[in-house]
Amino acid sequence: MSSHTKRDLLPSCAVLLAGGRGTRFWPRSRVRTPKQLLDITSRRTMLRETVARLSPLLSARNIWVVTNTEQAAAVRQELRGVPTSHILAEPTGRNTAAAIGLAAIHLARKHGDALMAVLPSDSYIAYAARYRSILRAALNLASQPGNLVVLGVPPTRPETGYGYIERAGVAAKPRGTTAFEVRRFTEKPALPLARKYVASGKYLWNAGMFFWRVSTFLDNLKRFLPGTYDALAELKKLIGTRRYHRALKKFYPQFENISVDYAIMEPVTRLRSAGTARGKHVIDARVSVIPAKVGWSDIGSWAAVYELLAAKPGENVSAGHSFSLDASGNFLWAPHKFVAAIGVHDVVLVETSDALLLCSRDRSQDVNKIVKWLESRKIQDLL
Repeated sequence: MSSHTKRDLLPSCAVLLAGGRGTRFWPRSRVRTPKQLLDITSRRTMLRETVARLSPLLSARNIWVVTNTEQAAAVRQELRGVPTSHILAEPTGRNTAAAIGLAAIHLARKHGDALMAVLPSDSYIAYAARYRSILRAALNLASQPGNLVVLGVPPTRPETGYGYIERAGVAAKPRGTTAFEVRRFTEKPALPLARKYVASGKYLWNAGMFFWRVSTFLDNLKRFLPGTYDALAELKKLIGTRRYHRALKKFYPQFENISVDYAIMEPVTRLRSAGTARGKHVIDARVSVIPAKVGWSDIGSWAAVYELLAAKPGENVSAGHSFSLDASGNFLWAPHKFVAAIGVHDVVLVETSDALLLCSRDRSQDVNKIVKWLESRKIQDLL
């Protein structure tokens, strides 16, 4: 599947991963209306915000979306400017390596080779212009065969919910932006270790934003996940034919259920480090990280939404008309009702037509447990 297209002729394409459910945003998030299809931080959905911030760097015709069959129609409706053939629906979730692989074979079929920016569809970026500048640098570095590039967010606190990237020495300076060699990827740390990471200044949050040539990705997929690669190679032959969708349903559940971090990024880093230690390169792939101080947030809970929207600590944030007396730090989302809050502090209230969520802000990470409870009791109308 590799192509040797001249790097200056390679088209730049974004692949937005939009198959998640966002269970911590229940009751607003449901199977057909997940987090990325909600207007959480503005009047536009997070998916549309993601597409908007890529302009003018990338046009809509160079944007691809990987979603699932339950959400595909809503995604098409939301992104009218994106070609419908660019909205790819997974028949079942098999994690990010498979999702990116699916997009990669479509890009290979259409372009032969291309530059590929793999981005989450439900993150918040405060500084869009700076973000686009860093994306240009990342794509420039990724244009060199064998280069795998990841953005790392400088940590602002000892967060235990994110994976971390340890950087080493300077690897390159694409477009005047410094990129570092990656020493290793680390798991979500316990708090004492997270504090050490932040204090060292050598660690960055892994925000799940990756850049490479399609050929580079597929070469590494073949190296580390040969079974998935072979199935994708067969599937690629059927793109545009009547047999494609049947084959997709047949092959996709057989793909390995693994993230691209575990499948490719970490093995490449380990092998590269081992080769360097022995004084030779045992692998032709290289992983670099570019620090991205762009006001990033994954907005993983209602508490995170409150922190983003509150102009000052202790302020009440309301989606509609409200009155408060001796109340502070509350997030009140009931846009069609008047909300009066008296003597309550640091709570989350979210109302939909069929459900009401009430919890303390510091327990908002547990909202996904409600979804698990509903699933265990097969209460489908609330899912």
